[in-house]
Amino acid sequence: MLRELRTFLAVVRHGTFARAGAQTGLTQSAVSAQIQRLEDELGFALFDRTGRSASLNAAGKRTVEVAQELLAVYARLALQGAAGENAGLLRVGAIASVQSSLLVGAIQRFRAASPGWRIRVLPGVSLNLLAQVDSGELDLAVIIKPPFALPPELKWHLLVSEPFVLLVPRKLAKESWRVLLAREPLIRYDRNSFGGRLVDRFLKRVRINVDDVAELDELQGIVGLVAAGVGIAIVPQAAALHIPPTVRTLTLGDDTFYRDVGIVERATADQQSAAHDFAAHLRAMVG
Repeated sequence: MLRELRTFLAVVRHGTFARAGAQTGLTQSAVSAQIQRLEDELGFALFDRTGRSASLNAAGKRTVEVAQELLAVYARLALQGAAGENAGLLRVGAIASVQSSLLVGAIQRFRAASPGWRIRVLPGVSLNLLAQVDSGELDLAVIIKPPFALPPELKWHLLVSEPFVLLVPRKLAKESWRVLLAREPLIRYDRNSFGGRLVDRFLKRVRINVDDVAELDELQGIVGLVAAGVGIAIVPQAAALHIPPTVRTLTLGDDTFYRDVGIVERATADQQSAAHDFAAHLRAMVG
C-alpha cells in the first residue's frame, strides 16, 4: 500500500502517469498497475479516465492529503523507539555536486555532536529529492532551488549561490563567450534538472542559437567532455568541481546568473530535532 500511495502522489505531482513513471523509474504500465491496485484496495476510483488520459476526481482530491499524512506518519515510526536515546537513522538527500563538499563537513560535525545517529545519504536530481522530502521518505535534502513555489508543508534555506561560467578548452580562453556559444558545439546541462532549466532560460534570454552535441546532469562528466575537446559548456561554479589545467572558465560578465543551492525540509512542528541539527551544521559550513 505504501508504494502505491507514493506512486499516486507522484502522479498528482507530475500530472500524468507517464511523467510520474519517468520521475520514479517506473514504466507507464507499472504506474497504471499500481494505481489500479490502490483503487481496488480503497474501493473507489481516484481518477476519471477518458481514452488515454486520466484526471483526478473528487475522491482522488480528498485522498491526496490523507496519503501525505499516512506516509509522513510511517516515516516517523522508525524513529520512535530511538527518539529518547538520541539515536536513529537520518535520511539525507543530496545532489551530486554537494556530496564531496558541503556534505562531508556537515556529516563530520553532526557525528561528533550526535554519535548515536546513523546517516544515510540518497543521491538524486533536485526534483526527485524534493518529492521524497514532501512524501516523508527523506528527512531533508540539499537541492537546487526549485523554479516554482514550494507547498506550505516545506521550507527552504539558502546555503550558497553559485555563478554560472562558460567552460572552454584552454586554446579558446581569449575569445568572447558570445562568439564561442554561437560557434562551438555545446555540451548541455540536462534540461530536466533545475540547473539545466536555468541554462536554457539564459540562452533564450541572450538569443543565441547553440549546437547541442551532448546533454547530461553530471557536472564533473561535463567538465571531462570539455577537457576531451567535445565542446564547451555552461555550468555552475560549484565548490566540488575539479577543473583540469586544459580547461578554462570564462565569466559571463553582466549576464552572469546563479544557481541557488539550499536545504529543503518539512515545516511540521513534530519534525525530529536531528534533522534540524544537521541542517544547522550545513548552514555553518557556509558561514
